[in-house]
Amino acid sequence: MKKTIYVLTLFILLFTSLQVNAQDILRSKDLSTINVDYLTDSDIAKIDAQLKSNNTTIEQVESMALSKGMSQTEYDKLKSRLNEYAGKSNNNRPKIQENSNDSERKQVKIINEKVKDSANSLIFGSELFDNPTLNFEPDLKLATPMNYMLGPGDELQVSVYGVQEYNASISVSVEGKITIQNVGQISVSGMSVEAATQKIKAAIARVYSTVRSGQSQVSVSLSQIRTIKITVVGGKQPGNYSISSLATVYNALHLAGGPGKNGSYRNIELIRNNKVYKNIDIYRFLTKGDQSDNVSLKENDVIRIPAYSQRVTVEGEVKRPGIFEMKKGETFSDLLNFASGFNEFAYTASVNVVQKTGKEFKVHDINESDFSTYNPQSGDVFKVTKILSRFENRIKIEGAVFRPDYYSYSEGMRISDLITRAEGLKEDAYSKRARIIRLKSDLTTEIVNVDLSAALSGDTNADIQLKREDIVTVYSILDFREEYKVTIDGEVKKPGTYDYFENLTLNDLIAQVGGLTGSASKRVEIARMVKSDVINDADPNRIELMELEIAADNNEQIKNFALKPFDVINIRRIAVYEKPEMITITGAVTYPGKYVLANKKEKVYNIVMRAGGLTSIANLEGMKIKRPIKQEEIEKIENVDLNLSREDTLKEKIKDIKFSTIPINWEKIEKDKNHYSNVTLFPGDEIEVAVYNEGVKVTGNVLLTSEIPYRRGKGFKYYISAVGGVNNKGWKRKAYIIYPNGKADVTKSFLFFRSYPTVEPDSQIVVPEKPETRKMSTGEWVSIGSVLTSLALLIVTAFR
Repeated sequence: MKKTIYVLTLFILLFTSLQVNAQDILRSKDLSTINVDYLTDSDIAKIDAQLKSNNTTIEQVESMALSKGMSQTEYDKLKSRLNEYAGKSNNNRPKIQENSNDSERKQVKIINEKVKDSANSLIFGSELFDNPTLNFEPDLKLATPMNYMLGPGDELQVSVYGVQEYNASISVSVEGKITIQNVGQISVSGMSVEAATQKIKAAIARVYSTVRSGQSQVSVSLSQIRTIKITVVGGKQPGNYSISSLATVYNALHLAGGPGKNGSYRNIELIRNNKVYKNIDIYRFLTKGDQSDNVSLKENDVIRIPAYSQRVTVEGEVKRPGIFEMKKGETFSDLLNFASGFNEFAYTASVNVVQKTGKEFKVHDINESDFSTYNPQSGDVFKVTKILSRFENRIKIEGAVFRPDYYSYSEGMRISDLITRAEGLKEDAYSKRARIIRLKSDLTTEIVNVDLSAALSGDTNADIQLKREDIVTVYSILDFREEYKVTIDGEVKKPGTYDYFENLTLNDLIAQVGGLTGSASKRVEIARMVKSDVINDADPNRIELMELEIAADNNEQIKNFALKPFDVINIRRIAVYEKPEMITITGAVTYPGKYVLANKKEKVYNIVMRAGGLTSIANLEGMKIKRPIKQEEIEKIENVDLNLSREDTLKEKIKDIKFSTIPINWEKIEKDKNHYSNVTLFPGDEIEVAVYNEGVKVTGNVLLTSEIPYRRGKGFKYYISAVGGVNNKGWKRKAYIIYPNGKADVTKSFLFFRSYPTVEPDSQIVVPEKPETRKMSTGEWVSIGSVLTSLALLIVTAFR
């Protein structure tokens, strides 16, 4: 009987333990009786929710669960079932991006899209509420504020640690109470966190003896902050806002977009319990960084933004122009402080203000001495102008002094004083005369001449007094000298025009230009200008020519000839000076390669013979010369107006042409060496001797581009037919043939007869594309019919 009672008692305890642990596994003192297999899915869901409410995971409570008697096997089963449940929950739940750490204090995220207010952008302070980066949100990572007043919706993290352990997240109910297991309900609404902490500690100490004895400690902190409702009236986006209970006035103003179009920035009212609790002046924050007005908000607070009383405008040379709100008693100095003061170019002696009367505008000038006493009126427009673009004490010296520049002018200053400040005259200074350009009282200029030598020697009459804005010019004797040049051309390394110096000789100039080239002859021609005060009609010579002889192999001449300004020297080229130049022969010759032109009239026949003659596989009809086209020849062709359309690519094709082709008739050359095909070769030419090929290529607008074996006696049509004929774009009557030696022949037509060119082995037949033609529209046909009808009527009328 005793055993039966013991079993029943153990079963009841186990069942009770399962129910308790399913509700709060962290609060149980003994977990040794836990059997995870008996837990339902609902129990697992409750355990998962309890872990999440405490901001913990199953891994973090492992040591605590084992210390309270849970076996490692049961813990592993519980962990496995929790992971399975979490996987199922995540699959059935929409994914939300978490922006904060789970261990941080939480608050409902409030997002308000900012819209740039361009209409009020000039109002001082409006940029504070248009910038999304300035949101004045409370920092949730700070330590728990001890003066924070608790209310319904807050959540406290209550922990007992030491000998006894307890941890729970407890929400403040709508009645303002929290409920702690085994302790009961505690009223905390309206209390500060510090006061609530003391009250909670005292309540727990009555239940937990170790807290009372000091063996365990109690910690209370805010884990989630409640949301309060406030009202903003008079903002750009007025209305009711749900914000953090830690939020301040500036945070609420930012959410509402700041004051409206006519809203005040300096007399904002915070109304609490139907009374004005605080007057907020945003200018204190903007000008001084003073946040004394940025007080915390409470439930049902009202922020009222009344209409402004006075606004003025500041334009021109201040650091922050715009529209500013003024209070009674504030002066222009205060306004200048709001605008961050004058900038570097402001005229500060007085400020112009345009005022509004009841009927019209009026202008008033505020002197600098009145800045601290003048009270701006609503609607005033202050205009700060620039300083004048002139100097009150500037003077300038330029020319042949060591330090030409602007200097400060003082009353009684003389020309000698200025030259002394400019470190004196240079060695090349012209001391007989200096010039002063002076600005007269009527703003016209005059020139005053100065004898520098007399002024610097102590003559007070010559050492005249200077005036503000004088420009003193000291001349240099080098300014009066002509710039002499000499020119050298011909067989020197660096021909050109060079400066002339006294005692310059031909040897000096040849050394300066890098010496003579290897093709220089001993003949030198020097042309010298003729100078005379008398015109001699009998002498037609414009220059004087001189012939000299030099040693071409030595840059130094026997007689060192002295040059004069503007001489032109020509070093002549020796009569015979030809560097070896080459041509190339390729193809079916015995020794292809490069060959030097032995004489100026080297012919094709000579080069072929020097190359060992033609081989047995050479195509006698396939010899040609490829001659490089010079760049200047291409430029000449491009400069010719060919009257081409924009779509025509002929000019682009011309640029791609690198060679011109010269056909060669070798059979004629062998019979007659003077035949025109035996052309004279130029440097860079390439002789191509084709290998005999018995095929005929057919390309262009044909059905099949191919090479057809040559058949004696077969004509042009045969080869076109052999590739399937022309396609729908082919222009058969304009087909042409290119022979192996580069010659070409076209199809000829006379009346209804058409003759095609002869086909030779290794030739190429090309069928071009038909030009695009535009069909006439119905309207064009009608127009032509109308013209013909009119002509017929005229003819009939004429013959009546």
